[in-house]
Amino acid sequence: MDALAKILESAAQGGFPPPDGGLTVLPRPSPRDAGVLALTGHTVVFADVPPEWVRRRVPPDDLGAPMGPPFLGALCDRTGREAGGIDVLLVLPPGTGPAAQREELREMRNPAGMSGPAHPRIADALAHRSQVRVWTTAGGGTLVTGTGVAGRWEVAVEVEAAARGAGLGRALAAAARTLVPPHEALWAQVAPGNAASLRAFLAAGFVPVGAEVLLRPGGGGAGTAG
Repeated sequence: MDALAKILESAAQGGFPPPDGGLTVLPRPSPRDAGVLALTGHTVVFADVPPEWVRRRVPPDDLGAPMGPPFLGALCDRTGREAGGIDVLLVLPPGTGPAAQREELREMRNPAGMSGPAHPRIADALAHRSQVRVWTTAGGGTLVTGTGVAGRWEVAVEVEAAARGAGLGRALAAAARTLVPPHEALWAQVAPGNAASLRAFLAAGFVPVGAEVLLRPGGGGAGTAG
């Protein structure tokens, strides 16, 4: 297990680095994954950049600096990547979450064939996760699972506009617990402004861990360290 995976596993169980304003710099866990993870009073940068380079650009008394535009812009230039949105990172620890029924879920046999503009959740998962599986419901819901950063199991849900407001998002988030190995924590990334999605995941038993921004390939920067 690499260092980032250990930090995530510990966080899923309620164990966090000391909230001392510290900064941990780790190599990216895979060629695909790089980014910044902000925990309470501690930040983890996982990218192929020298720790000294990071610390020169992050004031020690500014806890928000690693997630700020100046540092993220410099990090993208250095690695030749593009920063995605800053998401709330949530986790459902193993053995937790409400009971969920699976009978209404229908697994899609060929997710890669449905990755066009009409299925943005599927397209995003195929680009950024491995072992992607997709389920749909007759009521207008889509549930996607796969392994993402540092091999963690991740879930995303989508509810069609006509089906919103009836608890389907919460039911899908809860159902995901039964679709991944029971001993694994289940992670979700939600945009802070997506209050409906945040409420759905919280109601399904997920708890917030921190904030995260991922760096996607293709930023067009110098790429000297990426």
